[in-house]
Parts: sequence; C-alpha cells; structure tokens
Amino acid sequence: MDLQNLKRVRDDLRFRGVKGTTGTQASFLQLFEGDDHKVEQLDKMVTEKAGFKRAFIITGQTYTRKVDIEVLSVLASLGASVHKICTDIRLLANLKEMEEPFEKQQIGSSAMPYKRNPMRSERCCSLARHLMTLVMDPLQTASVQWFERTLDDSANRRICLAEAFLTADTILNTLQNISEGLVVYPKVIERRIRQELPFMATENIIMAMVKAGGSRQDCHEKIRVLSQQAASVVKQEGGDNDLIERIQADAYFSPIHSQLDHLLDPSSFTGRASQQVQRFLEEEVYPLLKPYESAMKVKAELCL
Repeated sequence: MDLQNLKRVRDDLRFRGVKGTTGTQASFLQLFEGDDHKVEQLDKMVTEKAGFKRAFIITGQTYTRKVDIEVLSVLASLGASVHKICTDIRLLANLKEMEEPFEKQQIGSSAMPYKRNPMRSERCCSLARHLMTLVMDPLQTASVQWFERTLDDSANRRICLAEAFLTADTILNTLQNISEGLVVYPKVIERRIRQELPFMATENIIMAMVKAGGSRQDCHEKIRVLSQQAASVVKQEGGDNDLIERIQADAYFSPIHSQLDHLLDPSSFTGRASQQVQRFLEEEVYPLLKPYESAMKVKAELCL
C-alpha cells in the first residue's frame, strides 16, 4: 500500500509552470504581445523540460502548499508501517521467536552483556515517530497561507521536506538490513504454540462436541470451568497447561476423546492463510514490483 501511495503521489505531481510572479502570466502575455497560444506553448515546453507531464492551470506566487501535505502524508504513512513492523519484531525478539541480525562483536547492551537488544528495530521505531510527526508542518503551513501566500512558509519547508525524505531513506535502508538478516527460531515458536494450543483449540472442541450431539451451551460452560482451572495452574503454580488432560479425564467429553489429537493439530488453525498469501503475492505484490526488477537484481548482485 505504501509503494502504491508513493507512486500515486509522485505520478500526480504537477509543475507550477511558467506563471510569472503572481501566477497570472501577465508578464509573458506582454512579452508575446497578447498571444495566449504562445504563452501556453512556453508553459508546456518548460514543464516538459523540467520532467513533468502536467502543470497547474491556476497558481499563486507558488504552487499550492497542499501538495506538500500530500507528499509528507504518504511518507508519514510509510513511517507508521515501518514502526508497526519493527515493533512486532521487537516483541517477537522478546519472546525469543526471532532476532534481527546480530554481528559477532556487537554489544547488545552496555549494562547487561547477555542481552541482544533489537537495536536496528529500535532505531527504526525512533526515526519513524519523527517521520510521522513531520506531516504536521505542511498541514499548518498550508492552513495559514494568507490569500495567495505567506512568506513564513519557506524556512519551514526547507527543513521538513528534506528531513522527511532523508528519514524515510534511513529507515528503509535499516529495515532492509533487518529483513535480509532476520533469524527465526522455529523450535521456540513450536514450544509456544504447544503451550497455548489447548486454549486455542477450545472452539474446535466445542464444534466437535456439537457435531457429536452435545449442547453447545453445556459444552461451553464445561470448557469455561476447565479452562479457568488450567489457567490457574499456569499462572499461580507456574505449571504446564493441563487443559487437555482435564478434558480427557472428563466423561462428558468421551464422544470426542478419539478426535483430540486431530483437533490439536496446529496446521488445522491456519485456515487458508497460505493460499491467501500466495494469491496476494501473485496478484498484488509481484505486479507492483515488476518495474523495479532490474534495479533489485543489480542491488542483489552487488550485495553478493
């Protein structure tokens, strides 16, 4: 979505064109002795030479400062995406399910030598917050342009526009470094799933009992009581989740005891996730990336 938005805003950019001091083209009309066609021709030629497909028809002293809002809005939105991604990586690193790249001599924490802090993700989150706040500058600038233009826009724009692009570039480079060296620990993930699986499986267990002729309401109450007991063991005693053992020991669930292994198969909880991802890649991601294939191939070869 961020790439699509960036492309849309870039493609929609217009050139101010040859409009003169106040935007009326009066000086050019005078230069060409009142020939409107020549003024428009000049406007079109300069627009094309500047690399733009279109120019604004009406402007003041400057192009409308709402353009800056559009540009920084998509960069701020990108910042939100990167912050979300890197926050998830930091949370998963805390659970030891994955880690960002960690150099051999890297110091994870100056105070605690055993730590492997996700420093790159932390940096991305920090800079992404800065990027997200920068959109407030053009919003306020556009809102206070008196009549045609207020001269207090210039100094602000020189800072916020440059900072936004530099910050976006930095967090994308860092995120690429993280992505290319991300380490995943399947065994840790498997252990965590096994710990939570009994609670996750309760819905499937209730459906199986209903299919076997049981009352959903009665089954729900039985599961609720047993789940609370199992949760108490985990939270208060530090024990393992024994919900399944409790279900196996309860005669009420005897009609589905033989199905429990199947009901607890982790793959049965993913639904159509793999098919959805494959379709998403084929229909939305790959076509969007196709124009950039050659550049990505060159970059990949340089990295190798």
